[in-house]
Amino acid sequence: MYFDTHVHLNSEQYENFAQIIINALKNNVSKMVVIGYDLESSKKAIEIANSCSFVYAAVGIHPSEIKKMNNDDLKQIEKLLSNPKVVAIGEIGLDYHWDKDNKQEQQEMFIKQLKLAKKHKLPIIVHSRDAGNDTLEILKNNKKLYKTGIMHCYSYSLDLAQEYLKLNLYLAFGGALTFLNAKQNKEVVKEVELEKLLIETDAPYLTPHPYRGERNEPKYISLVAKEMAKIKNIEEEMVADITYRNACKVFGIKK
Repeated sequence: MYFDTHVHLNSEQYENFAQIIINALKNNVSKMVVIGYDLESSKKAIEIANSCSFVYAAVGIHPSEIKKMNNDDLKQIEKLLSNPKVVAIGEIGLDYHWDKDNKQEQQEMFIKQLKLAKKHKLPIIVHSRDAGNDTLEILKNNKKLYKTGIMHCYSYSLDLAQEYLKLNLYLAFGGALTFLNAKQNKEVVKEVELEKLLIETDAPYLTPHPYRGERNEPKYISLVAKEMAKIKNIEEEMVADITYRNACKVFGIKK
């Protein structure tokens, strides 16, 4: 059985999320977390989670959505945290790839949401793109605000990975791990113990090989597990089982 720790069933690309869930179940995906990236998508994540016992939600404001948010959005996000299906705050963090002109605002919003993690005793799901060092610095300087969390779609070096691991964070890998040019990702997976790794799809994005270019779905997560097993020279079943246990531990979900 597989646990997809990061999926956007709340995406407009899915006209019928129920069918996507059915497809996932047929392919042994037994748990998923639907990730919010702004207020409306966070509400939608909870709506989907409430409709399925094995689906959970994370709510938060993505760094690329900060420019669009209203003054009241963060307060509304906090209200959503009382829903029992919410298992994390995310995705939150820094993105200097798409947004270079508001770095300070991104950092401030990141810290504000870390404070919510402490207040509500929830793990964090961190988005970080082209901002590895700043993300690490903020997480180091604010370690008292969270107990654990996930570096979503990890894409940095092994050296940085070791620093994130020291903060009791897990590293999540998705379809990009299957790409032929993903040498750095493969090196990190090879060297980091399986007990600190997670698998995800980030669907509908980052579809794994050989379906790259098509719309992604949770049903493809086995391809990520298979690649991880190949890199670590172990059975795919072991990857599925241990990453499933890891996910349950991070999110506080009974296996």
